[in-house]
Order: sequence, then C-alpha cells, then structure tokens
Amino acid sequence: MNRSAGLLSALYLATSTGLAWTAVLALRSGPPWAVCLFAAASLVPVIAVVRESVLYDQRRALAEIRRRVAGPDGPGAGAADDIVRAELDTACCERWWTSCGTDHDSTCPRSVPRSSAA
Repeated sequence: MNRSAGLLSALYLATSTGLAWTAVLALRSGPPWAVCLFAAASLVPVIAVVRESVLYDQRRALAEIRRRVAGPDGPGAGAADDIVRAELDTACCERWWTSCGTDHDSTCPRSVPRSSAA
C-alpha cells in the first residue's frame, strides 16, 4: 500500500478500536441498544480497510496490464496481436469464420445438423 492508503487504514482501525471500546463501556452501564449500535459501527471501519486493500490490488493489477500493453514497441502493440490471436483461436472452422458465424463446415465438430421438419 502507498503511504496515504496506509495512513487511512491506520485511521480506520483506530476508529474501529475506539468504537469497540465505547461498545464495551456501554455494555457495562448503558442501554442495550447503544451496545448494539456501537458494536455494529465498529465493524464499518474494518470493512473500509478491506475495501482499501482490494482497491490497492486492483490499481496494481491495472498498472501491470498497462505496463504490459505499452511494451517496448509502443502503446497497444501487443494488445492488438493478443486480441487477434484470441479471436482466431475461438474460430472453429473456415466456413464459420467467413460466414460470420452462421454456417459450419461439414467436418466441423460444432456443426449442428439441420432438420427438414417444419
């Protein structure tokens, strides 16, 4: 995590600890609804810490993808090749490719026999 996200997470955890301590104090001498309220509120900052770590992982993965796409040949040079290669790998036969996915070759394992029943 970068410095600001780490500081924010530390602040969240300190807030959560304070709310949990307030829930304990309310349990000793306060009304039951206040205990439930402070206990539930102490979970919200923990959820925020988890969210910060997920966002950090997503940003790091996105930066890695951008770095990989940019590559040594310039931005997007490898991405176009990857897209074309993936599309060609999904094509099952020549006729399917040239007919925009409407017909298959007779030897194609994905061809569905058409019935003459109307």
